[in-house]
Amino acid sequence: MAMDEAILRAVADGRVPPTLRLYAWEPPCLSLGRGQSMADVDIERLEGAGFDLVRRPTGGKSILHVDELTYSVVAPETEPRVAGGIVESYRRLSAGLMAGLEGLGVAGLAADQRAENHRLDGPVCFEVPSDYEVTAGGRKLIGSAQMRASSTVLQHGAVPLTGDVARICPLLAARPDPVRVRARATTVEEALGRPVTWDEVAGAVVAGFAGALNLHLEPGALTDAERVWAGKLRADKYATGEWNGRV
Repeated sequence: MAMDEAILRAVADGRVPPTLRLYAWEPPCLSLGRGQSMADVDIERLEGAGFDLVRRPTGGKSILHVDELTYSVVAPETEPRVAGGIVESYRRLSAGLMAGLEGLGVAGLAADQRAENHRLDGPVCFEVPSDYEVTAGGRKLIGSAQMRASSTVLQHGAVPLTGDVARICPLLAARPDPVRVRARATTVEEALGRPVTWDEVAGAVVAGFAGALNLHLEPGALTDAERVWAGKLRADKYATGEWNGRV
């Protein structure tokens, strides 16, 4: 999370171009949305499982980051692919994610509709799709969230690759129904009917963004400034109880 915010600062300062970042988590981590209550988490079970905890700078509900590909997109608000409101930019960026999944062979994809069942206000991000989030066969496949600061957009999201999407349920105080979560969410492996690797899906996502959004993408690494900012953000914000326990 510190790296995503550091990239946002660098893009806002004009030091780096708009950035697509793909990453994974080690060890697994439960992330909370910016305004989500810590009371949603069973801290004892989370620590017993050996998992980390962090609060995202974006909104939404709990996500267990394990066996997944995580993406982030950072661009100035003037960039045509993120221009307009959150819904408009969600729709455009979803086109890149959809194209990548279609390239893998995932069928039954949708991301062009308003979500139903907004009244379902559970603690699990993958239990209910938000507007224009990607689903496969009607089940949520990608959970995304967005923030805007310094005239710059950060959108990041989780693409579960394999495993049980209901693994998060015992880690939450409300004990969401795992049967219901499995019925409403899926993984890339389940949607494809075959195993996938992180590298395979990452390559497909890169190709999807480049093709669907007419982008020329070049490999890159964090700049020295971004690394310094990320280290400070981690120490002063994302690794602190003041931030993670603020709600």
